[in-house]
Parts: sequence; structure tokens; C-alpha cells
Amino acid sequence: MTRHVRHVPPADAEARRRAKSSRVYSVEHLPSYDASFYEAARQGMVRIADMTVPPRDGKCFTVPAGHFFRIVCIEGPQVGDLNLWNRDDISERFYSGKTRALQASHVSTGDRLWSNFPYLRPMATITDDTLDWYGIDQDGGAVHDVIGTRCDPYTNLLINGVEYGRCCHSNLSRGLGAYLGKPPREVEHHVHDVLNVFMCTGFRSDTHQYFMKASPVRPGDYLEFFAEIDLLAGLSACPGGDCGSTHSSDVAKCHPLLVEIYKPAAEALAGWTSPKRSNYSRTHGAA
Repeated sequence: MTRHVRHVPPADAEARRRAKSSRVYSVEHLPSYDASFYEAARQGMVRIADMTVPPRDGKCFTVPAGHFFRIVCIEGPQVGDLNLWNRDDISERFYSGKTRALQASHVSTGDRLWSNFPYLRPMATITDDTLDWYGIDQDGGAVHDVIGTRCDPYTNLLINGVEYGRCCHSNLSRGLGAYLGKPPREVEHHVHDVLNVFMCTGFRSDTHQYFMKASPVRPGDYLEFFAEIDLLAGLSACPGGDCGSTHSSDVAKCHPLLVEIYKPAAEALAGWTSPKRSNYSRTHGAA
């Protein structure tokens, strides 16, 4: 995208650009990631369920609080779009924007996925990531982003002029609808911005535009989470496949994704409780 500059830089333009940056939030005040607790809970955990999400489709599944779940690449490079809700109250859901602000634009082991207002608490914690070696590449790309919104039929129609019903938004809408026993159009407002699992993305240094590139994920790789509360999760196997060149189409080579759910030994969770919802008074400055 070309931006047309209409105004002459002021005399102190460079001084303004050199203003010191600072983090928006002092995350040191957040509860620290207790690696020893999660690692101990992982030891001896037993797989109790699994589910396959077909290519260009979406499904929902539940994870009890105190259990682990993995999203696993099983046949070929494939990106997944993940939604999370409170299993018993889907008005509480994953808040990608606040997660991005509190954690980072791309998440990995030790990062938490936070819920929306007025709840604002960790819904899940990432406990293992087989792609943690990737880091930040020469283009500024990294994996597992909380930047993108999810591919959707509305933007596809706007840009391409055609309807396409296998976008991640549609896949998640069908999956949630099937779980709730309702038509997709009645539940799609509950579908929200996602964690782009395995997706490799960043911002171009010249235009700051969002880019994607072929995911480095390979069969056997996984992203693992600990459910901090009772979760309802939705996962779409993106119609872009590895998102190396396209999305929202039937052109890309796509593969299924596997979901595995694990139960830790009861003694591993001794003393652990789900995080409480925010105790903010919700007065918002009113008298």
C-alpha cells in the first residue's frame, strides 16, 4: 500500500522520531510462569481423548480445567485458527488484542491466553511448543500469532467479489453451531479473533503491512496448552494450508489437524485452583 505524504516534515522531525520507546504494560506485576508446576503436571499425564479436524473445516471440543490439550500437525504443513470460550458461559472468550499487549505478537511456552472484559483472566497457558526454535526470521516473521483476525467470507466477498464458505470464520461458526445445536448464522457473533496456530507472520518493515509465509510446521509438531478454566474450544483447519501463498480458497494443499486431550495425575494439581475473574468494581468512574 502506497501512502502519499502531503505535509513537509517539521524541523524537529528526527528528534520526534527518536523518542524513547517503552512497553505499554509492566508485565512484571503479573503472576510469573511457574515452569516447575506445569512441567511436574505434564509428567505422567494420560491421553483421554482425541479428535481430528478435517481440512477446510472446523470443530469444537471441551477441555476440563486442569487438563492439557495439544494441537498436532499429522500429515503435512497446516495452520489452525483457535477460539476459546468459557465452557459454561461463552460470553467469556479469548481476547487476542489484550493477549498481544500483555504477552507478545507471537506466543509460545509460558505465555497465557487472556479472556475479554469484564473477566480478564488466563484461560489457557502454553506449556510446550515444538516450534520454539524458530524465533524471529530475517523477514521479521514468527509463528503462533495473535495479530490476524481469521480469514472470513465477508472480507473475501469484499476483495474478490465471490462467496466462499470454508473460511476460518465460517468453519468456526459451523463448529460452534453444531456444538450448540444452532444454525451458524445464529452463533457467528460468538466467533472471535484467533490464535493463529503454526502460522508464520509478521509486519513488513517498509509498509508495516501484515504478511504471511509458509509455516515451518511439520508432522509431529504440536502446540500444547494447560486449561486454566473449563474450556470450550473451536479449531479451524485453515483453507490456506500452510498459508505460504493464499487463503480462503480451494487452491492450497490442506491437511487435517489432530487435537489430543490429556489428564494429569490428581496429585500433580494439589493446591492448584482456576484463576478468579477480575474483581474490578465496574463503576467506570460513575458516582
